Amino acid sequence: MPIDRLPDSTLTDSTTAAQKRIDLATMFRLGLFQMGLGMMSILTLGVLNRVMIKELAIPATVVAGTLAMHQFVAPARVWFGQMSDAKPLFGHHRTGYVWMGGLLFVISAFLAVQVMWRLGASLDAVGWTTPTYGWVGLLGLVFAVYGIAICSSSTPFAALLVDVSDEEDRSKLVGVVWSMLMVGIIIGAIVSSGLLKQIDGDVPREVLQASINGLFVKVPAVVLLLVGIATFGVEKKYSRYGARSIAVNREDKITLGSALRILTASRQTGLFFTFLLVMTICLFMQDAVLEPYGGEIFKMPISESTRLNAIYGTGVLIGLSATGFLIVPRIGKQNTIRLGCLSVAACFGLIILSGFTGNPIVFKSALMCFGLASGITTTGALSLMLDLTAAETAGTFIGAWGLSQAMARGFATVSGGAILDFGRTLFGVPMLAYGLVFAVPAVGMIFALYLLSLVDVAEFQDNAKSAIATILENELD
Repeated sequence: MPIDRLPDSTLTDSTTAAQKRIDLATMFRLGLFQMGLGMMSILTLGVLNRVMIKELAIPATVVAGTLAMHQFVAPARVWFGQMSDAKPLFGHHRTGYVWMGGLLFVISAFLAVQVMWRLGASLDAVGWTTPTYGWVGLLGLVFAVYGIAICSSSTPFAALLVDVSDEEDRSKLVGVVWSMLMVGIIIGAIVSSGLLKQIDGDVPREVLQASINGLFVKVPAVVLLLVGIATFGVEKKYSRYGARSIAVNREDKITLGSALRILTASRQTGLFFTFLLVMTICLFMQDAVLEPYGGEIFKMPISESTRLNAIYGTGVLIGLSATGFLIVPRIGKQNTIRLGCLSVAACFGLIILSGFTGNPIVFKSALMCFGLASGITTTGALSLMLDLTAAETAGTFIGAWGLSQAMARGFATVSGGAILDFGRTLFGVPMLAYGLVFAVPAVGMIFALYLLSLVDVAEFQDNAKSAIATILENELD
């Protein structure tokens, strides 16, 4: 049976009614989910990273390795994406997975803090012996569970963004939703800084522990509430998934194996995957060292170094919102990415120069510019990413792009800490060690530009459509 003769009965009244165009208010409501993720990222990469390295004196490579475990479970993104394509949960293709994952990641984040204290106590009591290594392993395992929870919620959420939008709306949707991510990072940084101000300087471990534990109860509770508000009713009202997909109501839904064949049908998939990998590594290599850089080179106390995320986030927020509404519609998605990558490389140079001045104001100004450049790059890349999907396998494609980004985030976190330790050994001068961490991604951004020049959206979409038609015809025979 040829694919163009499939019956039109899949277009039910409910799917036709779901064609209502998403409005700006709903875009902002969806952004509450990303705002929650931003707040959680501050707790893990911001607060826990700083406490483990400085207050608990755990080596940066060990800290980076345990934190990165939540990124190395990223292959689960493809599976959760395909599951949300094929198997509704609690009556919805996307929303049920988002809710389930949200509950899991707030619970696992609190558990990670409790294991961190045990690791610190073991290190103080017996040093680097078998019990301490055991706590390191357990902490890595808890962060892996946290990562799986993030995968199970964020991948279906991104697929939901594809389902509820059209191509011409996506740069605006990305601008709004990812701006809210940065709002979450800013709010998380400010709230964390305020709650932790009482522990600036040397304080007893018990006081530190009580403050951090309280933070990891209050903030995750708020995040869980935001997840519910962000997604309730949106899929039912706006999703076009049922109307777009010729396979959504078939009993023989596209399987994971078929979805992977569609995913690999075009060489463009590999090219864009690699581009995202390189670009994301370069953007986030500084994550694990930014706050220690502020503390060691600029002598910032813990409350001030935590606020660095607010400065960076403000720059990204401006970049995201301006790019989605002003830059992408004028110069296109790929040109926007080119502008962003070049700007990011230049800003890494400014961050290095600020360290040699020792002036915190110069550093914060460079960090604001870096945030702005990151926002431009991110909006362009995410808008292009949402275009590089196919309706029947939107979750699977989003899972693949998320896998690339998460692998890159994990590698960036580990490599940032490892390059810092290598730089300390090589140079013996903290400023040169940190400078190396910022110089490597500056060069990497130029390579990302070369990969971007090979990406062809039209070729990708043609190959994906042909692969879907072939697979569905074969399954009908």
